[in-house]
Amino acid sequence: MKYQFILLCLLFSFVSSAQSKLRVGVDGLTHDHVGQILSSHQRGDIEIVGIAESNVDLARRYLKRYNLPESILFASLEKMVNKTKPEAVCAFNSILEHKHTVEVCAPKGIHVMVEKPLATNTVDANQMAALARKNNIHLLTNYETTWYQSHKMASDFLKNENDIGEINKVVIRDGHRGPQEIGCSKEFLSWLTDPIKNGGGAVIDFGCYGANLMTYFMKGQKPISVSATLRQLKPDVYPKVDDDATIVLTYPDATAILEASWNWPFDRKDTEIYTKTSSIFANSKTFKVRKGIRDAQEQEMKLLPLPKGENDSFLYLTEVIRGKIDPRNSLSSLENNLIVVEILEKAIQSAKEGKIIEF
Repeated sequence: MKYQFILLCLLFSFVSSAQSKLRVGVDGLTHDHVGQILSSHQRGDIEIVGIAESNVDLARRYLKRYNLPESILFASLEKMVNKTKPEAVCAFNSILEHKHTVEVCAPKGIHVMVEKPLATNTVDANQMAALARKNNIHLLTNYETTWYQSHKMASDFLKNENDIGEINKVVIRDGHRGPQEIGCSKEFLSWLTDPIKNGGGAVIDFGCYGANLMTYFMKGQKPISVSATLRQLKPDVYPKVDDDATIVLTYPDATAILEASWNWPFDRKDTEIYTKTSSIFANSKTFKVRKGIRDAQEQEMKLLPLPKGENDSFLYLTEVIRGKIDPRNSLSSLENNLIVVEILEKAIQSAKEGKIIEF
């Protein structure tokens, strides 16, 4: 009897665990970050029920690498969702194709998470948002920097204005040596360096990180103006898009400088926040605070682990869909990322017209 009880407990635990896994479909394999979701499936965090990818050679390479069966591969998103009935679809295709992902999934009540940024332009972004709201689905955007403990710690410090004061300047630097230089796949490069499919070059690829974080730190407040300079420092490598972008956002009481580039000598995602009396430095490995004027000492603080479910994009997606986390106004939220697309669009307009663009 005792052993039967133990067996029943184990069986119940197994069934509960299986039921808790989110049934996820993958739309596209051309984004080199797709390994994140395929490895998450391997760890057992989620269940990948289908993959939509028309490039069969590319698909077979990924299926073999992650030991996945060909039975879950479909030539189109429509066929995949109709056959497998996922709870959510994660888009790993070009930014331009995000709209199609939402158009197919939203009317079926399927939640969507896209890789950053949300869309290439505000028209697409607003149409995607309207579909999500009409069909009551979550539409989230995934950034690597969302899962940095240091950014959560920075937000917590800023919430206590008596402790550190209000933001007056932020400098955010993002990028690397360039997608071709770091060895991105030909499938990824084919749309990442295309002004239509990606919406731009470094301004989109890395400018979105700073726009996302600044909107978060400013609690959803839009800037009053945007100005930008886009450059081609390597026109022989990236003839169709910018590879270096400097974006300046002005707010009533603050300024943000976003430096996005495919020309850094090393990989970086660094955030500097300044108030009248203090400063914060944050990246994936470091969190430093300096309080006080002039001779105050900078203090490096231990990174605090993020709560379970908020430390990984696909666990987060699961918790949001299960109703355990409210994503409103978060880094992944629709509200934040509609502003991000608007900032990037106005930055491109500013660079083209050579003037400051008002919001």
